[in-house]
Amino acid sequence: MIRRVSLVTDEIWVLTDGRPGHISQTLGLAEALTSTPVVKVIGLRAPFRQFSPFLGWAGGRALTENSARIKAPWPKLVITSGRSAIPIALSIRRASRKATYLVNVQDPGFCRRRFDLIVVPEHDKLTGRNILSTAGALGRVTPKKLADAAAEFGPSLQHLPSPRVAVLIGGANAVFQTPEDVIRRIARDLAAVAATGAGLMVTFSRRTGTQMETIVREALAGSNAVIWDGTGGNPYFAYLALADHIVVTEDSASMVSEASATGKPISILRLAGGSPKFSRFHEAMAARGATRVFGGRLDGWSYAPIDETARAAAAVRQIMRVDRGTL
Repeated sequence: MIRRVSLVTDEIWVLTDGRPGHISQTLGLAEALTSTPVVKVIGLRAPFRQFSPFLGWAGGRALTENSARIKAPWPKLVITSGRSAIPIALSIRRASRKATYLVNVQDPGFCRRRFDLIVVPEHDKLTGRNILSTAGALGRVTPKKLADAAAEFGPSLQHLPSPRVAVLIGGANAVFQTPEDVIRRIARDLAAVAATGAGLMVTFSRRTGTQMETIVREALAGSNAVIWDGTGGNPYFAYLALADHIVVTEDSASMVSEASATGKPISILRLAGGSPKFSRFHEAMAARGATRVFGGRLDGWSYAPIDETARAAAAVRQIMRVDRGTL
């Protein structure tokens, strides 16, 4: 067990298992609260990894060699996402004698009442006194981050014609599949957009897969398209900043949500499969005017940017009874 102490610092910790979706949401919320969040990537040994959070927390012996260490002084706030972080956060709460606030992004499914705030998307249909429902996932998109990225990468992209289109391609997951016929249809659609004279800025996710990446690259060869090869600085935020239109595959609530923070029109590329939860998410984003299913051409429209990260940060400040100038 973690040794009980009373010393609590002004730090904000992000506890995460390192999954990109978890990091983008928790770090996005932390960055909305402080310029100096402390990110601790957690790795658990067996059997704690397999049975977290139900096995509880056994201190340092539960951590892998490469895991961040967990020790006092404790932070003012812990933001978590993922099952591995839950028992650690609860132990920090006990060790700090409840002086540390706990916020979990996504449904922990465990000891919900012991968190000060749980931030979940509306399509999860979770309710309660400490539940904040958001239109989509939290993210790291801010006006400053977009402006800084545009200044950094803009010169290397200035040769692209307008309109410029950011293309965010995900891949297969637990509910969506990317069979070859779907991949080739997406590649043809993107090639058709490029053929209109638009400039494409394309990035793939870790789930995209070699087959999909290869087919898309072949379809866009010789066109006005820049495809990030994964080396050097990541131009993701620059693509969002410089785009007139954003095209996103439907498998990633995070990418769609971050794109919606720009206020730019978002076209959704359909994959195979789906789930009721994802359907509810996409219906909600369409109802807010952010997205439309790609229909063969890029139409323009406008809507108010959807900045749920800022709303979640305001809810955290309210719970902690601090104003924007102190947290």
